[in-house]
Amino acid sequence: MTDPAAPFDRSLVPPALLDANLDALASEFGTPLFVYDEDHLRARCREFAASFGAGNVAYAGKAFLCVAMARLVAEEGLKLDVATGGELHVALRAGFPAERLVFHGNNKSDVELTAARDGGVGVVVADSFAELDRLERVDFRGQVFVRVTPGVEAHTHEFIETGTEDSKFGFPVRPGDAIEAARRVAASPHLELAGLHCHIGSQIHVLQSYAAAAAIVVGLAAEVEATAGPGAIKELNLGGGLGIAYHDGDEPPTVAEYAAVLHRALDEALTGAGLAHRPALLVEPGRSIAATAGVTLYRVGTIKEIAGVRTYVAVDGGMSDNARPATYGARYEAFLPERATAERPLVATVAGKHCEQGDLLVRNATLPADVAVGDLLCTPATGAYGYAMASNYNKVPRPAVVFVADGATRLVVRRETHDDLLRLEEE
Repeated sequence: MTDPAAPFDRSLVPPALLDANLDALASEFGTPLFVYDEDHLRARCREFAASFGAGNVAYAGKAFLCVAMARLVAEEGLKLDVATGGELHVALRAGFPAERLVFHGNNKSDVELTAARDGGVGVVVADSFAELDRLERVDFRGQVFVRVTPGVEAHTHEFIETGTEDSKFGFPVRPGDAIEAARRVAASPHLELAGLHCHIGSQIHVLQSYAAAAAIVVGLAAEVEATAGPGAIKELNLGGGLGIAYHDGDEPPTVAEYAAVLHRALDEALTGAGLAHRPALLVEPGRSIAATAGVTLYRVGTIKEIAGVRTYVAVDGGMSDNARPATYGARYEAFLPERATAERPLVATVAGKHCEQGDLLVRNATLPADVAVGDLLCTPATGAYGYAMASNYNKVPRPAVVFVADGATRLVVRRETHDDLLRLEEE
């Protein structure tokens, strides 16, 4: 737990947002409210581009996607990873170049794959034999990556660990499914085998896990080339998952450190592997681009002290705008923007407004002793998987999203209204 005598760790919030009048934004756009530092988003895109090459970085849209974000990623020269027909629709509506789209998902339908074909999507990441059947049935003519599960422990929460053999994603390497899938794509008259893909998990701090995955995937690439021919594997996509700092004391690897480990791991794995050509290295960062760029603003509505038990500080949002704490115990910080440098002796739990006892946004938050009803409360590092996982639970409208850049603010997603909650109803 944070030292109550210590002020809030301001490094968790982009300087532009610390300098912004967050109370004025909350008054103008209402709360809860997602606020993003646009320059921070662009800077993170450029960090990855500098380390890997812009054409070798696909922003993982599942972390945070709207039309404005898709256009920002396009302007920065990155590719964009989409995982459903809905994400694909948003990307195409934003005018994102279809040839720079990478289409993921473990159960893509005929309708979704047809949309990918008709939209000119550059790469589909195949996830199952049933999907290979569908790709051939819809006559998809683009490039195909085969997603493999290397059986690597990512040292993260089990709900966001995706590289073990017991995963709903991809073809496992060890039983031989992955090599069979790759050979099938290579032999198909319709599909073009472009590479192999693996993603071992999310919020990863132990970089050695990537090195282990790289060695396994390179070994598989050599097996594929032994039967499919030299140069069959042109690209190796090692996914994303780089961790970020959510609270005081977190020390995640930097992008440069992450890149150095991946490049070195690929170099070592390729030594003696016998591949005809060096495959390009691709990555798919999502959280590590979006998370620290965004904060969520709330208004305190109730303070409830239960003597000898706990103090609850209830805000006007909750699990409908940040599902991660209730879903898998994710930890966040909280602070009062108007008193960001004050001491925080009060240990309290920041609770949401939903009809669930598990609707707790920040357990054991440290706040100023004089926190009061009406105060603005902020949770930092909510730029990923906040808006993206937002719901209408208890019929709560989803929040607005604003971008801040050079002192100017623009609304990029409007707040839902109560009428929006009825727009699908048949009356």
